[in-house]
Amino acid sequence: MFNIAVIGASGYTGAQLVNLIVGHPQMTLKHVLVSENSADAGKTMAQVHGNLAHLSQYVLTPLNSDLLAELAATMDGIFLATPHEASHDWMEALSAGKAKVFDLSGAFRLKDTEVFAKHYGFAHTSVDCLDKAVYGLAEYQADALKSANIVAVPGCYPTASLLALKPLFNAGLLDTSMRPIINAVSGVSGAGRKASLTTSFYEVSLQAYGVLGHRHTPEIEAHLGTQVIFTPHLGNFKRGILATVTVKLKAGTTQSDLDSLYESVYADQPIVRLRESFPKVDDVAHTPFCDLHWKVDAESGYAVVASAIDNVMKGAASQAMQCANLALGLSATQGLIHGYE
Repeated sequence: MFNIAVIGASGYTGAQLVNLIVGHPQMTLKHVLVSENSADAGKTMAQVHGNLAHLSQYVLTPLNSDLLAELAATMDGIFLATPHEASHDWMEALSAGKAKVFDLSGAFRLKDTEVFAKHYGFAHTSVDCLDKAVYGLAEYQADALKSANIVAVPGCYPTASLLALKPLFNAGLLDTSMRPIINAVSGVSGAGRKASLTTSFYEVSLQAYGVLGHRHTPEIEAHLGTQVIFTPHLGNFKRGILATVTVKLKAGTTQSDLDSLYESVYADQPIVRLRESFPKVDDVAHTPFCDLHWKVDAESGYAVVASAIDNVMKGAASQAMQCANLALGLSATQGLIHGYE
């Protein structure tokens, strides 16, 4: 059994991780932690999250510098469901021991420190850790993850977008004169658990935000290999992301070409489900899956690819679990899909 800790366990993603770890056949949850100043310190997981009422034995412990070293030395895996700044500051200490660290913030996703500073608002000084970090898009990074000690778990929008686009880019089927256009809508859980007027139920409608400047744009571009136009939207629902991606294909590319391509690329990837119709958020909510469907317009040479994920699961917690499984020598889907372990 692998001993596991979750830092930032009181948030939506942290709580989802706790639930996945408790149900995992090869993992033992040893610590649930929050920052020293967290209002949730000392509470049980059951008190903070009603759906975890069966986990009242887990008490949220405040993290301090002494605990960082102890966790690094004694844990097999540490999940960081923390703000970018906290992950940035704690990574060196947490990765100094035997523990493999899986960071769900954006602190280690971008290798270009200038781009990072521009989009995250603070300078990256943990360059040694950044150099060691493996980007954890599990379907494409399995080999690298098997030997990784620091994993930068991808953002939710990039996950949905990259799983839709990478088959086309890698196969050379994109017309590079036209940027892929990604329009993606997320539920309000993507903004985190902290109360905010902008994510209040009464205030949320359907709205574009971060237009032509969202920090996930350089992440998508860096791990795809080409520039994109990415526009995120906030929807008035709890969980999920639907990304609708419009691309110009190389001349002569047919519907049959795309059918064969996606079936080949994802044939051995049970987390990615290829659908016979365009997916919806309800199809993937509370699941680890990414659902894909596509359609080619032969006359114009354009295609539309739709990608649906649960932003808290495949966009965060269950993807982190895929990465942890691989890094710990297990099947990528262990603890996630019954029948594939």
